[in-house]
Amino acid sequence: MKKTLIALATASTLAAAGAVSAQCSFHESMGYAKPAVATDARSYQQPRFVRVGSYQKQMAKPDIVDTAVAAGSFNTLVQAVQAAGLVDTLKGDGPYTVFAPTDEAFAKLPPGTVEALLNDKEKLTKILTYHVVPGKLDAKAVTGMSKLATVEGSELPVSSISIASTDIMTSNGIIHVVDEVLIPAS
Repeated sequence: MKKTLIALATASTLAAAGAVSAQCSFHESMGYAKPAVATDARSYQQPRFVRVGSYQKQMAKPDIVDTAVAAGSFNTLVQAVQAAGLVDTLKGDGPYTVFAPTDEAFAKLPPGTVEALLNDKEKLTKILTYHVVPGKLDAKAVTGMSKLATVEGSELPVSSISIASTDIMTSNGIIHVVDEVLIPAS
């Protein structure tokens, strides 16, 4: 325990100086922490399990919003979620299935559309909630359905969704990456 605390304190001190990541990897056989040295954030991989003394627990997965932020390809979506006031909802218990448009998907919209939506909270909320389905539906479940009831209130025809990447698991749901912004019919 003493070695673990010393290693954690050392890692935190060095991280503050910019020398290493504040994250630590844990030696399974010895039960103590070893700071994970990283030259930049991309080269560090967070351990899935943390060993503290004789106990081992799984680290929590990030939620939908934190996963989108960390991906780096959903900056416009994150900005829109913030403008619509949906951050707390998408960080909540869920579970939710989110069809997340990438920055490139938002770039396909006519010039000025994103800016106009960011200034129209009601319309923005309607479009964003059309991308969210209650429940945790993986790709297999989604492809087995013809329509999905969205949080917005209308149905999303599955055949109209062009999914670029599937099954990004989060603590409160699942994300499927789409290459277009989905617009409700009404």
